[in-house]
Amino acid sequence: MAKFEISVRKNGEFQFNLKASNGEVILTSEGYTTKAACLNGVESVKKNAVEEKRFEKLVAKNGKPYFNLKATNGQIIGQSQMYASERNRNNGIASVMRNAPDAVVVEI
Repeated sequence: MAKFEISVRKNGEFQFNLKASNGEVILTSEGYTTKAACLNGVESVKKNAVEEKRFEKLVAKNGKPYFNLKATNGQIIGQSQMYASERNRNNGIASVMRNAPDAVVVEI
């Protein structure tokens, strides 16, 4: 089962990682100053991940494809890892779309 893992960074900020059922991280958040804000970010991912138009397909300076998930206001709410190919990136987007809406939330 997919899950959002909430953790605290070394600087005290909260973040989440969305992990697929195989344990692979498929989306990472920015840092949040409060746990409540982080949980709001999780809810925003669950809401926005069902709409393909919310995913921004990008290529890093090193040529590696990745994506951002954006909220309705255009704010980035999650970023993927770097992928070896556009096909793998597209599979990552499909995984977020499939897994995020029903993922459980756990604190680590």
